[in-house]
Amino acid sequence: MEVLSVASEVYPLIKTGGLADVAGALPGALAGRGVTMRTLVPGYPAVMSKLSGGRVVRELDDLFGVPAKLIAARVEGLDVIVIDAPALYDRPGNPYVSPDGWDWPDNWKRFAALGWVAAELAHGLVAGYRPNLLHCHDWQAGLAPAYIKFGPTDDVKTVMTIHNIAFKGSFGPEIFGQLRLPPHAFEMGGVEFYGGVSYLKSGMECADYVTTVSPNYADEIRTPEFGMGLEGLLNGRAETVVGILNGIDVDAWNPATDRALVQTYSANTIHARQVNKRAVVEKFGLDGADGPLFCVISRLTDQKGMDLLLQTVDGLVDLGGRLAVLGSGDAALEDGFRTMWARHPGKVSIVTGYNEQLSHLMQGGCDAILIPSRFEPCGLTQLYGLRYGCVPVVSRIGGLADTVIDANPAALAAEVATGVVFDAGSAHALYEAIRRTTRLYHDDKVWKKIQRRGMKSDVSWDTSAVRYAELYAIITGLMTNDDPDH
Repeated sequence: MEVLSVASEVYPLIKTGGLADVAGALPGALAGRGVTMRTLVPGYPAVMSKLSGGRVVRELDDLFGVPAKLIAARVEGLDVIVIDAPALYDRPGNPYVSPDGWDWPDNWKRFAALGWVAAELAHGLVAGYRPNLLHCHDWQAGLAPAYIKFGPTDDVKTVMTIHNIAFKGSFGPEIFGQLRLPPHAFEMGGVEFYGGVSYLKSGMECADYVTTVSPNYADEIRTPEFGMGLEGLLNGRAETVVGILNGIDVDAWNPATDRALVQTYSANTIHARQVNKRAVVEKFGLDGADGPLFCVISRLTDQKGMDLLLQTVDGLVDLGGRLAVLGSGDAALEDGFRTMWARHPGKVSIVTGYNEQLSHLMQGGCDAILIPSRFEPCGLTQLYGLRYGCVPVVSRIGGLADTVIDANPAALAAEVATGVVFDAGSAHALYEAIRRTTRLYHDDKVWKKIQRRGMKSDVSWDTSAVRYAELYAIITGLMTNDDPDH
């Protein structure tokens, strides 16, 4: 089965968040299951710089008013088709925002082009290549199912994956006339959303199936609290909404072989983590007190609950903990953590920005990772934490609730606990979780059991890849290697 993955970013070519990790991991996870997956991605500078040995498979004179080439290549273990359209994608910095932090004003056109090319490829734009299914990721790829549904032939199957329903790709109605869609596509059953155009809603409405990145999130977004105005649509097609949990690349994230660590280790040599802990303490300028070292590796936003964490930092320090923060985001939150750094020197520190190598070291050296999100479609950092014995302390929400087993008395007695889980949206609940974590930390025997149990959790793509292969088979009617009668 040939599947074309349509994504605005894919690791390791270009990454701003978890979407890239998923798009980068799925092709390899599905490779042994009767699924051949290529990835369609825009030709940002970071992507073009990595292309070597690619070949032009199609030239386009008019891709929404600009010339473009489609380049097929094998890069970093991925089969990709890159849209080389400098007028749309050859820009500095982040794929979505300008250096001054504002969305590019023509994002509607840049990602309409992504969806349009995907649909054209599905209809045979490139000789010798015609995928059986389009797998579209988030709003940036959301128009692809609409181009199929409202195109000349609605004969291509599509899946729309929601990585975060909060980002809907919303634009004014004035762009509709330039989207190469027929007039009747601007309706409730098409791209229209509250008088404007929403690319995510378009994909959710027009795709054959909608998936989310965790089962719990699939249920949550069918409620007004989390549905962001799209819960009615989802409830109307509930039979075709499926939650499939994300996995992680267990080769890239492996504490036994990770070169970013000062000392590698396994569940059987977990005491060796102390070497990495000392390295984290040194890098962040923290003191060597004998207490739990908490970390945050996150965008610093209210969605991630960082405002709640700021309210609990004093309490964390009073409990004997230390806090290392890696991330960036809202200026007020960044300033808030700097204020805490100044208030608690040696106990709190922050490194702004993102550093992949440092994030690995923090997972390999910190005792616990704090993830107090108000909503979290899946989350990946808690999976990395489980893998590395960095105990996740998480909100009972979305994929966090699906992946971490709370260390309550029953779970401790049954020896199944892998972390600490608390009610979302409450600074008090977060503080109590930190207090409970600190108490568990000081019981060395119990703590190491929690760590080892997390490290033995299955956080790979194996189970999820089976689910995707089965879903593809249902949608297309084609068998894969996972079909019982294959």
